[in-house]
Amino acid sequence: MTGDKFQNLYDIMIRLRKECPWDREQTHDSIKGATLEETYEVLEAIDLKDYEELKAELGDLLLHIVFHSVIADENKNFNIDDVIDSISDKLIRRHPHVFGDTKVKDTKEILKNWEEIKLSEGRDSVLEGVPKNLPGLARAYRLQEKASKVGFDWEKKEDVWKKVIEEIEEMHEQERDGTFEEFEKEMGDVFFALTNYARFLGVNPENALRRTNEKFILRFSYVEKKIKELGKNLSDSNLEEMDKYWEESKKFD
Repeated sequence: MTGDKFQNLYDIMIRLRKECPWDREQTHDSIKGATLEETYEVLEAIDLKDYEELKAELGDLLLHIVFHSVIADENKNFNIDDVIDSISDKLIRRHPHVFGDTKVKDTKEILKNWEEIKLSEGRDSVLEGVPKNLPGLARAYRLQEKASKVGFDWEKKEDVWKKVIEEIEEMHEQERDGTFEEFEKEMGDVFFALTNYARFLGVNPENALRRTNEKFILRFSYVEKKIKELGKNLSDSNLEEMDKYWEESKKFD
């Protein structure tokens, strides 16, 4: 049943590539931005716990997987069967504790084995495979996470926090005495250290910051609304007035 539905979707995409001028003109490069956008829309639906929207957004993301696969098939690079075989083989290969006779005692050991298997597949570093195009915060988290899986990690959260404070102090020193480039580097170290502290405590910093962004939007929108109700524009207001409504908006969090 599922196989039939998937084949129907694939056939629809093949027909669109033949009969729709717009679909026919698309390439991997022309739709890659939309592929990324669909991924973020999936994340937004998860954040909102809107499962009807999640269903729709997963469908959009699946469409892009099919779209890229059909384009690749036309160019004789690979086809959808190769895509499915690739991920199926990878899952079996990287779960020897399920599909083989490897024994593990906990999730930490599973993750350590996962990274060691990747290295055995030809990678030179455990850090390979973290996309360069990831947002900086997400990439920092993934790099730290991968290093931690092979034992390169702090032992106590107090030590991680000391590193955060150390980096903040160094940033302030460069702000006072250094060049802008040196200050920028130190600020990057602060973000990296804070990301590491979040990871150590089990918090994904990208998720945390995304929630804070949404909170800021809600609060600032409230400020805008209240100022408009006074018959004024934001440019006609002042910080004291805006801050009053900002504090007021917190009761709606």
